[in-house]
Amino acid sequence: MKKVITTLVVIAVLLVILVLLGPFYVVDEGEQAIVTRFGAIVDSTRDAGLHFKLPVIDNVVTYPRKILSWDGDAQRIPTRENQFIWVDTTARWRITDPELFYASVTTIDQGYSRLDDVVDSSVRTIIAENYLREAVRNSNRIMEIEREAMGLEEAEAVRAEEDEITIDTDQLRQLTQVDETYDSVQKGRENLSDEMYGMAQEVIRSYGIELIDIIIRQIRYSDDLTESVYQRMITDRRQIAEAYRSFGEGLKSEWLGRLDNDQRRVLSEAYAEAEEIRGVADARAIEIYADAYERDEDFFEFWRTTESYKKVLPGIHKTLSTDMDYFNYIYNMHGDRD
Repeated sequence: MKKVITTLVVIAVLLVILVLLGPFYVVDEGEQAIVTRFGAIVDSTRDAGLHFKLPVIDNVVTYPRKILSWDGDAQRIPTRENQFIWVDTTARWRITDPELFYASVTTIDQGYSRLDDVVDSSVRTIIAENYLREAVRNSNRIMEIEREAMGLEEAEAVRAEEDEITIDTDQLRQLTQVDETYDSVQKGRENLSDEMYGMAQEVIRSYGIELIDIIIRQIRYSDDLTESVYQRMITDRRQIAEAYRSFGEGLKSEWLGRLDNDQRRVLSEAYAEAEEIRGVADARAIEIYADAYERDEDFFEFWRTTESYKKVLPGIHKTLSTDMDYFNYIYNMHGDRD
């Protein structure tokens, strides 16, 4: 009886020790695990739940089953025409073969390090093999966009209030047209991403990793290329501004020419009207003078002479003699000296 009790106690103690040593491990949802014994892989599982391992000698390594993101550092890469651009990429990946991943990579951090090497290398290779337009554009749609010169609608609406001036919009469009020619895109950014993915996937598959995609997140010009682009934009805008100034100066000259012609016409019409009025007035004055002369010739001569004195005498500073017929009416209204 004592032997049975002792045996049960020993078994209980062994069971307690076994439990304390941890013969079980738990795999959570979204995880996968491998069991190693003295560094060698003895088991792996992708099922969530409670699992058994040998205590002490077995070690459990868990990896996520979910999709992980990789964000690389922006790289300064030359394109095929030796134009440097900064390329920022991102990728999605997951561990599909935990045993192979453990054997070739071991840890998640080292997995990111391998992705840095492989993805960055594929990005650099593909960008360097293609022209700049393939990286920054995804289609040839920009070549199909019809561009109108800025301000054409406003120019077409310009009219004079009285005498309309027709704006030659075709001429303005020709003057302000910027020569924007674009080379045709053969691949585009999306296809370059696919090529990067295909190149990287061939290598990364050997690590037990599935690369889901590679996406070019951002492309920006290097400082020297940015300055070149800005200078071209400034030149284009200046060309358009000068075209508008030239076109405006032409309209100004046309307006000034018409204004001068209108001024001359108005002055000519006014002069003709004034001369007509003056002629009518002179004729009326002559008629009045004739009528007055017929009524009293002596009074008319006296009045006309005194009116002449009012105009002539204030301008004479010295009179040496009045012995002339012109001054006869100074002595009397009959115009004689007796």
